[in-house]
Amino acid sequence: MRRREALSLLGGAALLSGRVAGHPTPPESDPDGTPPTRTDTGYAPLARLPIEGATEAVVSDDGTTAYVAATTGYAVVDVSDPDEPRVLAERRDPLADREDGPLDGIYDVKLAGETLLVVGPANPGTSELSGALFVDVSDPASPRERAFYPTDYPIHNAYLEGERAYLTANDGADRELTIVDAAGEPSRIGGWSLTEYDERWTDVPPLPRTLHDVFVQDGIAYLAHWDAGTWLLDVSDPTAPTVIAHIGRGAETVADEYESDADGYDGLPGNSHYAAVDEAGDLLAVGREAWATEDRPDGGPGGIDMYDVSTPSEPVHRSTIDPPPTPDPTQDGTWTTAHNFDFRDGILYSSWYRGGVKRHDVGDPTEPRELTWWADRPHAEFWTARVAVPGSTFVAASRATLDSPAALYVFPDADGRTLWGYDDLVTLTATPTSAETPTSTDAAPRVESPGLGALAALAGVGAGTLAWLRGRDPE
Repeated sequence: MRRREALSLLGGAALLSGRVAGHPTPPESDPDGTPPTRTDTGYAPLARLPIEGATEAVVSDDGTTAYVAATTGYAVVDVSDPDEPRVLAERRDPLADREDGPLDGIYDVKLAGETLLVVGPANPGTSELSGALFVDVSDPASPRERAFYPTDYPIHNAYLEGERAYLTANDGADRELTIVDAAGEPSRIGGWSLTEYDERWTDVPPLPRTLHDVFVQDGIAYLAHWDAGTWLLDVSDPTAPTVIAHIGRGAETVADEYESDADGYDGLPGNSHYAAVDEAGDLLAVGREAWATEDRPDGGPGGIDMYDVSTPSEPVHRSTIDPPPTPDPTQDGTWTTAHNFDFRDGILYSSWYRGGVKRHDVGDPTEPRELTWWADRPHAEFWTARVAVPGSTFVAASRATLDSPAALYVFPDADGRTLWGYDDLVTLTATPTSAETPTSTDAAPRVESPGLGALAALAGVGAGTLAWLRGRDPE
């Protein structure tokens, strides 16, 4: 196996149309003058594989195969050789043979055993067909559509545990969790509604109580309900979920703060975007996707809060991992707010849009310690970070920027730091901390590495090939 010495970023990125509610598109400006061709000589990606429309990614249990949501479909990637990942299968326009097909706006995939869950559209109005597609991936190179569960609501995110699918069901005023049995012909077997649990939440507008994401482990569902907070549900009986705990503000407080304009959808407080626990279920991380606004300059970017949930009914906040710095924390600026992440063996792997990817030692959750940070502000906008082979590799999906197409990156699961486009924002030290000191430096990248010695070149071409649309739908 050899290390790839040059990785070419392909031009001709696809036009992504539509206005995005959960993930508004970034601005058209290049944040700095970082050259499109340069070389990482310290900590660096092992490989970068362009995948049009890439968003979320998940990895098989053995770490050899990655499954990538790709907006108009999904891709299966062999990452067993981390230096030379290759596409095993790519499925575009799934269910195109249906009268209302194809399924589009695919931002999320999940994997359980030999079943891949593909859901969409992520946001309303982007596809006539909505639902959950179950795909047999017992042969990853030949995915086979097994069943489809149609819905009358968009599905932004979902989770698959065994034969049960957990879907975000945001339809008009209803913002709910739907539980589907997929053992045979998919059918709804249960669900949970925030407003049915506590009718006081009906006083809060639908958008700020959106169910943005769901994570399930050992009979507990962790619901990221945006400004309505994070909810822990006992779903061991899927026909009758029960509340274990709630992290966040009460319904009356949220309603009052929205009514008085003291709070808004875009910025903190609130913004429970993604929540997940470690393997033991003792440590919960809640990512807060947020931006500053003219009225609320301190509203973002959002970080990741760590909670001790060893007693699930009594969550205790332990620390907050701050977001990377940004020259402009608004939606029209450079996004460095928290996005999706993964736990493994006491390490938190996280993505921060143009803030890059990071690894933190969270063995002591009161003092998370940054181990790794790689960012390429003009050319990479990371959606997720997922473990592949612990101690060897992790993968991260980047959506397209103006200068580079969307791609799946493979990184060494090791300590190190290389930053492109952060010279005017960050002073690096031998022991990275969450509190960075702004400085003015030259245009060279900042590199720190524990002696990996790998050479990986990263090039970007095709500026101007992607037309981004600004804004956010009201729903």
